Amino acid sequence: MIDIYEKINELYDKRREVELGGGDERIDKQHEKGKLTARERIELLVDKGSFVELNPFIEHRTNDFGLDEQKGPGDGVVTGYGKVNGRPIYLFSQDFTVFGGALGEMHAKKIANVMDLAAKNGAPFVGLNDSGGARIQEGVVSLDGYGHIFYRNAIYSGVIPQISVIMGPCAGGAVYSPAITDFVFMVEKTSQMFITGPKVIETVTGEKISAEDLGGADVHNSISGNAHFRASTEAEVLQEVRKLLGYLPQNNEEKPPRLNSEEENDYRPDLTDVIPFDAVRPYDVRKVIEQVVDGDSFMEIQKDFAKNIVVGFARIKGEPVGLVCNQPKVMAGGLDIDSSDKASRFIRTCDAFNIPIITFEDVTGFFPGVKQEHGGIIRHGAKILFAYSEATVPKLTVILRKAYGGAYVALNSKSIGADLVFAWPNAEIAVMGPQGAANIIFSKEIQNSENPEQTRQQKIEEYREKFANPYVAASRGMVDDVIDPRETRIKIIQALEMLRNKKESRPYKKHGNIPL
Repeated sequence: MIDIYEKINELYDKRREVELGGGDERIDKQHEKGKLTARERIELLVDKGSFVELNPFIEHRTNDFGLDEQKGPGDGVVTGYGKVNGRPIYLFSQDFTVFGGALGEMHAKKIANVMDLAAKNGAPFVGLNDSGGARIQEGVVSLDGYGHIFYRNAIYSGVIPQISVIMGPCAGGAVYSPAITDFVFMVEKTSQMFITGPKVIETVTGEKISAEDLGGADVHNSISGNAHFRASTEAEVLQEVRKLLGYLPQNNEEKPPRLNSEEENDYRPDLTDVIPFDAVRPYDVRKVIEQVVDGDSFMEIQKDFAKNIVVGFARIKGEPVGLVCNQPKVMAGGLDIDSSDKASRFIRTCDAFNIPIITFEDVTGFFPGVKQEHGGIIRHGAKILFAYSEATVPKLTVILRKAYGGAYVALNSKSIGADLVFAWPNAEIAVMGPQGAANIIFSKEIQNSENPEQTRQQKIEEYREKFANPYVAASRGMVDDVIDPRETRIKIIQALEMLRNKKESRPYKKHGNIPL
């Protein structure tokens, strides 16, 4: 006679074996590196007691190269679902203690299955990556597994938020899945991403470089732009993931969650002291952001990459918004290749997930130079135009000071679909700055003058008074209103309320052809 309790005990024994992963010795080695285990990471990410594991008993089915003698509990990855701040998410967490987290056929199947569940149920998907890459012993089957994941990353892009957290090595084909997702987090000193590792590079090119210098958190957050966030510990990174999810909707058919705002006085008198009246003096646009958004709500994205543009999420009266802001203290706020890419991707992310976009504009133009031209600034700059034009969410622009040339058009002008454009009274909106314009328009008068420098200054002031102000643009309807800087937050709140039910369609098509 079968004893049901023996079977139940057998079940729990098997569960304990799975939960132990690669065993105590390998878990200790993971901890010695300053890294947590797959399950410890999940516990930090989701609400306490909310995680439900899926497919815990899956194992590999390969008999080659001695794998038939090796057990792999869960096949090196933990998958399932849980909640973050009471809202459902789906996830995987690779287990480096089992086969070094290397991806094989069944490992990939587990991830693909939970991705499908996330899409069917309209919930964010988070991947905790810690893997040696493809499982070489399984050959092309492991590469096929990556393909199934990449395919789902692509077709679910813009449908559900996808977040990748790099918590160890991520090399070769493994890096492409994070690259397709919406946001990438990295841990300083313990996580790396690269297509080919240091040893391969040294063999092929002779260059010697460490894994950290090749693909560490600092590199990808400040130089390559492949990552969006970093923190010094895994616990801090996972806390940031939880924070980011609070700004995002569950899927593309929902609006992001609103919070109750404790801000009472929306009039901000200190704004008049933030921006110098002198058009060439730098300032930090983050000080403007701090005055306009709800207290401590700004979450900057790609903070150390392309610093001449500042992007990120914040709340205004509890409503999540996306901010795209020129940064005059870096490159005079001009747009270059990297800042164009950074802004465009963020604009498209906001549009995909129904987050209003607010642009704080103070731009001298697209950055000049042979390197920029040969690097494709035309193509990269066009991405901003494309992204703003394509976006159908509420779109507001506040011209803080300078708005010159093609960059003025690109940064959410009325002509490419802005719902409302406000300008501060000191704003200069023109084809170019007064100095450059005067030198071109009045070149002969200046040259023939008895006092060329005095004449030049007169013509600069003449041009500034006639064209470099917000009222010419306002008289043509290109600026909806010239506002008191101290009322900026009030005007934005009113505009967001007015646009809350905005609906705008685009011509039917498979997709646009953004200049990549």
